[in-house]
Amino acid sequence: MAKLILASQMKKLLANGAKTVEADERGADTPDHVPVVKIFNPYGSQTWLLSEIDPLDPVRAFGLADLGMGEPELGWICLPELVSWKNRMGLGFERDMYVTLDKRISEYAGAARKAGRIEA
Repeated sequence: MAKLILASQMKKLLANGAKTVEADERGADTPDHVPVVKIFNPYGSQTWLLSEIDPLDPVRAFGLADLGMGEPELGWICLPELVSWKNRMGLGFERDMYVTLDKRISEYAGAARKAGRIEA
């Protein structure tokens, strides 16, 4: 996971997850985090914007997933599946090193639903 998600990003994803757990325990609204990392398939159309990792089950990340079928959706993603996936040439997903993520995950989700794909 080191190449796909940097240590600093992992720390932020876990901190966001802890804030969500805390809000759930207090019965407060679920936080609407800004995504921390964009992961994509450079040889296909899949894209993920991850905003948090569940600190109680750190193989689960929450974010916006676009599997290239025109219906992006918010949900939980299995991190080991993202890390281990390889195409026929043995190449995997990559982290977008140049993206600026500055809107809340709900804003990206709304725009993605209208466009039929993630535009970040």
